[in-house]
Amino acid sequence: MAVWRADAKGITVSVRVTPRASRDAVLEPKGGWLPVRLRAPPVEGAANGALVRFLASALDLPRRDVMIRSGEAARLKHVRLEGDPERLAEALERLYRASP
Repeated sequence: MAVWRADAKGITVSVRVTPRASRDAVLEPKGGWLPVRLRAPPVEGAANGALVRFLASALDLPRRDVMIRSGEAARLKHVRLEGDPERLAEALERLYRASP
């Protein structure tokens, strides 16, 4: 099962968020989802905001190009990344391969 789907304007990533982690990190994909650990708590949208900021910073994207498409109140989310799909896919792979 693919973790992300590409189209001409970007990619949509299936993400599984673990809030209140010891550090922000992207792990190797499991079960069709990209695990993302965030230090932020899952209250009042804090984890969603942290997810957008973290992915934007890690992938060198403006925050406006990172949008949560579904799952705002759940751990499983679909996140839209706008930009060159090949560059974004390569950047995501580098990001999770660099995590311990």
